[in-house]
Amino acid sequence: MIVDVARPIVRYYKCMITQSFRGRRSRAGRTIALNRNDTCDIFHVDETKVRRVLKRVGGEGRFEGLARMFQVLADPTRVKLLYALAREELCVCDLASIVGRSRPAVSHQLRLLRDLRLVRYRRQGKMAYYSLVDHHVRDLVLQGLRHADGF
Repeated sequence: MIVDVARPIVRYYKCMITQSFRGRRSRAGRTIALNRNDTCDIFHVDETKVRRVLKRVGGEGRFEGLARMFQVLADPTRVKLLYALAREELCVCDLASIVGRSRPAVSHQLRLLRDLRLVRYRRQGKMAYYSLVDHHVRDLVLQGLRHADGF
């Protein structure tokens, strides 16, 4: 619920945890520990913080693009392609060997990554070589793997 932060708002509500979620498993197979200590006992809106964040939020298109990028990155084959390209520029044949897929299948995945401006290609004769668009993509992939390895 978006609250009009222009007027003073101080509302208190008892926060409820749905007991049916207690002890559920996440997609990664880890138990989600929910207890009374991980939520507020009251509902209180800090108007200053809300205003400060809302100023920086921007338009919905900004988040749609980011969500689309994470949706594309949810596929292990595409992440493996990005990881390989974070190491060095590779041709489609090399990438197909790395991920164990056919060239057409890899080309399809690379097209999705190109559409999101995560990878680019260059032609050299009959060969198409792919690389990451910039260091931000490389950092995103490597930091994501470090984060996932930490679990």
